[in-house]
Amino acid sequence: MQTVDQTRDWLLSRARVVADIEQVPLLDAAGRVLARELVSPLNVPPHDNSAMDGYAVRAADAANVLPVSQRIPAGTLPQALAAASAARIFTGAVIPPQADAVVMQEQAELQADGGVRFTAPVTAGQNIRRRGEDIAVGQVVLACGQRLRDADLGVAAAIGQPQLAVYRRLKVAVFFTGDELVEPGEAAPAGKIYNSNRYWLVPALRQLGCEVIDLGIIADRLDATRAALRDAAARADVVMTCGGVSVGEEDHVKAAVEAEGELQLWKIAIKPGKPLASGRIGDADFIGLPGNPVSGYVTFVVLVRDFLRARMGETVQGWPQPRLLPAAFDWLKPDQKREEFLRVRIVEQDGVQQLQRFANQGSGVLTSCAWADGLVRLQPGQSVQPGDLLPVYPL
Repeated sequence: MQTVDQTRDWLLSRARVVADIEQVPLLDAAGRVLARELVSPLNVPPHDNSAMDGYAVRAADAANVLPVSQRIPAGTLPQALAAASAARIFTGAVIPPQADAVVMQEQAELQADGGVRFTAPVTAGQNIRRRGEDIAVGQVVLACGQRLRDADLGVAAAIGQPQLAVYRRLKVAVFFTGDELVEPGEAAPAGKIYNSNRYWLVPALRQLGCEVIDLGIIADRLDATRAALRDAAARADVVMTCGGVSVGEEDHVKAAVEAEGELQLWKIAIKPGKPLASGRIGDADFIGLPGNPVSGYVTFVVLVRDFLRARMGETVQGWPQPRLLPAAFDWLKPDQKREEFLRVRIVEQDGVQQLQRFANQGSGVLTSCAWADGLVRLQPGQSVQPGDLLPVYPL
């Protein structure tokens, strides 16, 4: 069996970034992946400016009562500061030439003759935001491959960019196999179950920013599965299925992919999980998740999600840094050959955060994923006693 790390590395090595790039307005760019680095054409701030409402002065003059020679609101250009005077200034306003400090208005007392006296020592440079202090001309402010967050869009706006170059959304076609499956809202006669996998996978893909082509449930026949694969591959960058990737007589996905393209079928040393199919149909990548809901969910979170992120052009680093927290449970019969990913929840007791595990860790118990907020990663043969520090990855 392939290890989890080997599988993840192999998937990432096959992740071809989508070639198409499009320009989108800033307000439509959140969550998209930047396709070209963004270099600032200007300084931010463009001028030395005041960090607060107060008075611009020469520090050397500040021990004296000073006349107020001008008023400088934000957005106006000041005159040079007159000798031995102060300028009334407001937050964000340009510092006048010859001034070298700003005194906050709380440390200023207006005099009867209109002058101003300062009640605290004044140091050159105080309360001044320097030109280019935040961003300098020529600075790379956003890196290619970065998934854009709200603050990133604010940075782009600060340097005057109305739109950004982003990768086209990744098109992912999905379908689900199993004659036992019916959709919520339909009757579920004896022998049938509801298609729960559709209702976590499609939203998970949309949350990543994928354009999802949902082909629904496909009949458990080789010809139907082959037709669905051809249709999906013609319309999408990635084809994903749930179920049918094992080697049973009613598992047709493996044979269908081999007939329509190429397949590499892994048995991964992971629990829950194990069968994960990967290959290519035409120019589309293929990922076949196991049909057991928890196996599919955990395999997606641990292995497939980062492959899709890389396929979208996002820079994907190594494993995220886990938190180390003490266990409030035991795990006395570990799997000797496979890594285990336990569904856990972080709780606080007596001011200390610790990990609880869901009681039933079976691969068909999807409630364990809905209950959990993290996955504990255990190595093959690793047992757990209460108090053991365990690595936990957020879901």
